[in-house]
Amino acid sequence: MDNASNQSDHFTISVCSFSSRYTFIIVALCSLLYLIAFSVNSQDLEPRSYTNIPIDMHFMAAGYLHSEGALSPSPSVPLKDAELNLDAAVLAYAHSFALAGSSAKVDMSMARICMQGSANYQGEIVEADRCGYGDPNVRLTWNFYGAPALERKDFAKYQEGLVMGASLQLSIPLGTYDENKLINAGANQWVFRPGFGMSYTVGDWQYSAMTSIRFYSDNDKFYNQTFLEKQAQYTFQGHIIYSIARGQWLSLSGNYFIGGETSKNGIDADDEQDNSRFGLTYSLAFNQHHSMKLYASTGVITRIGNDFDTLGLVWQYAF
Repeated sequence: MDNASNQSDHFTISVCSFSSRYTFIIVALCSLLYLIAFSVNSQDLEPRSYTNIPIDMHFMAAGYLHSEGALSPSPSVPLKDAELNLDAAVLAYAHSFALAGSSAKVDMSMARICMQGSANYQGEIVEADRCGYGDPNVRLTWNFYGAPALERKDFAKYQEGLVMGASLQLSIPLGTYDENKLINAGANQWVFRPGFGMSYTVGDWQYSAMTSIRFYSDNDKFYNQTFLEKQAQYTFQGHIIYSIARGQWLSLSGNYFIGGETSKNGIDADDEQDNSRFGLTYSLAFNQHHSMKLYASTGVITRIGNDFDTLGLVWQYAF
């Protein structure tokens, strides 16, 4: 499960709350924080997602993620000094198997998330914090070219070259969600994410690229029967991976994501994404069962959304 370190990026944050005293302030903060639900998801950097792995294996992973940074609202949101801190504990499971003679895997993840946000509106500080469970994710990945289905005993003889694959990820709206709360760990929306990727290995170097599209269902419980819609969002990723030694590798990664504008009761929020990120991932295998990953990423271009610095640690057990 080479992309286990990034499962923690697959949580969502949604927003919906009003206050009789601070209605306009809360509505503005709500609009700003809601777009984080999707920009955080779009920031995932997933090295080695489309590489061959032995079949008939199981992987368990546990990790911790911390993100913090500033928020860049759309022009319609009159807020300043908006910030958000996130802490997430993640559990993930994956199983590899043969599909039409090639390797495939299915992985699942869930997270417990705590978040705290604040913003300044005309000298008045607005704050909110909450903990809850994120929406679980399930993904199927099939490497249909260049990745023959091999058991572990035969895998050592395999020389990887060009691998191409496809994936389909589903985010299920089962996370913590309360339409009367300012911040929620769940989004109350289905998210369908088809993707395509490839990798090419030569010597100690591997080069990979992938693209995906997120399609969002409507949310008819945004707040007080508000109907929220979201357009599709497009993500592109690239990775350069170097094998330092047996069981060790380092990845330099970047992505670019665009789209995903929201509307509430037919009114556009002017919050389309057009951002990119840069990240590093280091993986160390202690033996054939235990491995660890460290990863860090930061925003490079942030026009609308958030400019987060993220640190994470994941332990993985293979059997």
